[in-house]
Amino acid sequence: MTSPFTLALHGVGFQLPTGEQLFHDLDESLDERHTGLVGRNGVGKSVRARILAGELAPGAGRCLRQGRVHYLAQHPAARSVAELAGVQALLEALARIEAGGVEAMDFERLDGRWDIRQRLEAELAACGLGYLDTQTPITRLSGGERARVALLGAWLSDADLLILDEPSNHLDRASREALREQLQRWRRGLLLVSHDRLLLEDMQRILELSPDGLRSYAGGYSAYREARRSERDSAQRELQRRKLERERQEHRQASGRRQAREANQAKILVDRQKERSQVSIARQRSQHDERGDQLDAQVREAFAQLREDAEVVLNAPNCELPAQRDLLLEGLRLPFGSAAPLDLQLSGPRRVALDGPNGSGKSTLLKVLAGRLAPSAGTCEVKVRSAYLDQQLAGLRPERSVLQLLQERNRRDDLSSLRTRLARLGLPAARVDLPCGLLSGGERPKAALACELYADEPAQLLLLDEPDSHLDLPSLEALEQVLRQYRGALLVVSHDETFLASLALEFRLETGTGLWSWRPW
Repeated sequence: MTSPFTLALHGVGFQLPTGEQLFHDLDESLDERHTGLVGRNGVGKSVRARILAGELAPGAGRCLRQGRVHYLAQHPAARSVAELAGVQALLEALARIEAGGVEAMDFERLDGRWDIRQRLEAELAACGLGYLDTQTPITRLSGGERARVALLGAWLSDADLLILDEPSNHLDRASREALREQLQRWRRGLLLVSHDRLLLEDMQRILELSPDGLRSYAGGYSAYREARRSERDSAQRELQRRKLERERQEHRQASGRRQAREANQAKILVDRQKERSQVSIARQRSQHDERGDQLDAQVREAFAQLREDAEVVLNAPNCELPAQRDLLLEGLRLPFGSAAPLDLQLSGPRRVALDGPNGSGKSTLLKVLAGRLAPSAGTCEVKVRSAYLDQQLAGLRPERSVLQLLQERNRRDDLSSLRTRLARLGLPAARVDLPCGLLSGGERPKAALACELYADEPAQLLLLDEPDSHLDLPSLEALEQVLRQYRGALLVVSHDETFLASLALEFRLETGTGLWSWRPW
């Protein structure tokens, strides 16, 4: 079946203003298959998405585009609901036509979508946003409301291809489930840039972007993970084989040189053989050198692949919490969110997920537990060392580097040890000396967690408000690993069910129905 649109990259490259080559020689075509785009933070996924959407020109190569493409950025710039939904220009054209205008450009832009205003209003009502109108300023919208409105624009676009960059960010669990169902119903082309493993599981193929280029894998996230694991194991075996072959060749060359030195042939025999052997020796030496160069290049190639796949490592602190009462809430009422009173007593290293829709009070409860907000009524007692990581990561002072902040918290380890820990976390030397204000969205959560977990006195209670936001997949898996190893108490807010399911949680504390409910995980 012929694709109704054309979207292809031919030899595309892009260079940052700093002169750094982000990627080069990318060749790829998109079709009706639902495709997920993954890769480490900073590798250029969003840049590639913008090039495909026509919002950014490639530094080299060509992008061929035919058909209607709708691009949803991570942080779309807009002033009103209509602008955020991508229909402001359509509504303005419709208004001019209704006022008697006859400009051909308005009719061309509208392209028969005379009911666009009614469709937008119907979609807003259908997803519980009927209280918004087209000109509502987005400054009045929460992060979740903005994300939902922007997604409405994708469904209204009638595009041949949707390019969605992290669309599940800021969505609560119910909205994420609705997004997944909508994507499953979408029958046209889709490129999904995401770290959401549930969404990626539904894709028909996965594209992985790395400094070495693009690799394509059939199937969803699980198939991609299995294929990558197989590649990594194969690369490890190949690296060992090539290193062993290189060592054997070096041993043979050394043995040959030793035998030549130890040879005690008569001079007449040496003279007779000298002329015959010169050509042979030169040819063998050339062949040995060429084979050695090939082996060196192959070893470097195999090692580079393993280095690219190197795991991000977090070392969980030893902060075991004794089985005693460490958190007590009696008749607690929050200043924002749920108005229901909360009675709660936790003892020992309990692991709890806070669940509920956006605006129900989950973040507010964490702030009260952390002492950042006072309750409007009731008692709140926290009797252990706690650490609160909010969504904005306010503890990362923008003018200080993560290494400086960690040194302030850790006086026991030397500078080299701290650098090593940060490097294993995925923060290399070039980044740990930068002011925190210059770190990427994926680097900041790792930096904040490092400062808490690697402190001289690590927290015995972690209060985490969506710590998985903005993390790439390797970093997300590393975070899951360290939180599983963490032996203190844990209260975590996240809308990613895959993330929560990996943390060995014991209980779920829910709000949003007017009451707090407590149930086993």
